[in-house]
Amino acid sequence: MSTPRNQSVIKAFRMLKSFARADEWLTSSELSRRAKLPEASGYRLIQTLEELGAVIRGPRGRYRPGMLLVSLSRDVDFAEVLHEAAQKIILELARRYDVTLHIGLFEDGMVTYVTKVLTPTSFDSQTQPGAQLEAYCSGLGKVLLAALPEEELDDFVAEGDLISLTEHTIIDPDALRRHLKEVRRRGYAMDDREIREDMRCIAVPIEDEHGTTIAALSATESAERMTPERVAALKEALTEAARAIGRKVFPADVPVRPASMSRRPVVPEIARAVHGTA
Repeated sequence: MSTPRNQSVIKAFRMLKSFARADEWLTSSELSRRAKLPEASGYRLIQTLEELGAVIRGPRGRYRPGMLLVSLSRDVDFAEVLHEAAQKIILELARRYDVTLHIGLFEDGMVTYVTKVLTPTSFDSQTQPGAQLEAYCSGLGKVLLAALPEEELDDFVAEGDLISLTEHTIIDPDALRRHLKEVRRRGYAMDDREIREDMRCIAVPIEDEHGTTIAALSATESAERMTPERVAALKEALTEAARAIGRKVFPADVPVRPASMSRRPVVPEIARAVHGTA
C-alpha cells in the first residue's frame, strides 16, 4: 500500500506554483483562484507560508515569493537534480536494451552531457559527463535545437559553423532547418552516422509539466545494429523513460496520459529516417 499524500503540503505547493514569475505580486484571492482552492483555505495557507518566509506580504495585501524559496533554490544545480532523478530509470533501460544512454542540456550553443550510462557490452561512444558536443549533428542536439523559438534557432544557424564530420553530416543551413522542423513534428531525432561513420543514435525530449523541452535523452548504438526495427523499439522505450524522468523532476498536479493512448505506428517513418529519406 502506498503512503497517503499529505493534502496540505500539496495545496501549499499549488499555491506557490501559482506565481508566474518571482517578481509577481498577487492577492490571496488571485492565488487561490489560480490554485483552484477555496478562498478561505487559500487564505489560511498563504498566512502560514508568510510566517515561514516562503512568501512576503506587500502593499495592498499582495504577496510574492519570499527569501525562503530563494535560499532553498540558490544552490540547486539543475544538471545534478536531473542526473539523480534519471539514474535509476536509465540504468534499467541500458541493461534491458544493451545500449549506451546519454542525457544532455543545451548550453551556449552546445550540448552538455549531464550523465552517461553504458553496459559492459554496449557501444561506447567515448564520451564523458560534463563534456560538450556540437548540437547540429547529434541526436541530443537536434532535439534541443528543434525546441528553440524560431528566432533563437535562426540565430544559431546563422552564427554557427556547420562543419562536416562525415559525409552524412547536414551542413546546409536550409537543409538543417527543414530537418529540425521534421524532428519537431515527429518528436524524436536521429544522428545517422553524422558524427562517426560507425555510430547511430536516437534521441527524444525530456519535458517539464508544461510540455517544454528542458533536456534530451538518447540511445547510442553501432550503425550496424541500429536497424529500423531496433530504432522503433528504442524510440518507444526512450519516450517512456523520458516521461518518467520528467515526472520525477517536474511532478504535475494531474496524472499524465498513459503512453499507450498516444502511440502511433513508428516503424515505417523510422525506416525512412534511418535510410536517409525522411
